[in-house]
Amino acid sequence: MFTGIIETLAKVEDIQKEGTNVHLTFSSSLTHELKVDQSVAHNGVCLTVVLIDKSNYTVTAIQETLLRTNIGSLQKGNVVNLERCMPANGRFDGHIVQGHVDTIAICKNITDLNGSFEFTFEYDQNEKNITVSKGSITINGVSLTVVQSEQNRFSVHIIPYTFQNTNFKEITVGSSVNIEFDIIGKYISKLMPIS
Repeated sequence: MFTGIIETLAKVEDIQKEGTNVHLTFSSSLTHELKVDQSVAHNGVCLTVVLIDKSNYTVTAIQETLLRTNIGSLQKGNVVNLERCMPANGRFDGHIVQGHVDTIAICKNITDLNGSFEFTFEYDQNEKNITVSKGSITINGVSLTVVQSEQNRFSVHIIPYTFQNTNFKEITVGSSVNIEFDIIGKYISKLMPIS
């Protein structure tokens, strides 16, 4: 389980395809603390460390992951948000994040609010996912609060610290991002189908 509080960024150093899988090699300031078989969230996607080589480590994304997330569109030199699993005795600073991305969303607008930024995203309206104003949402692994909520569209406000210390500074209009909807909202929408 994760909390959506990003620890650092990781840079894509290499990408290798093998059948329907993609092996991604990253460099990170946390590499020396990782171990093989550890789960780490990359842009909110829970991936298992399969190899560590000095300052680099490798994870494998399978076809299901590539179909649901933007991991398959990463290129050498891109950066991703990185978070290790929450320790059992750790502080819960964000919200419950499983690392199981539901879908991608497209950035539709970015507004500079002279102290923060408003990012507006849109996702497939055929999905039965919901957002609510002041509810939780995870974007590229970052735990955030929904500001405006509409059908298949929502916005969030990004403070300067988050903008500078995550890959939000790389997001532009048209960028795709990984979305994990709030787990409580997902259960509610499953029990009470949205019309």
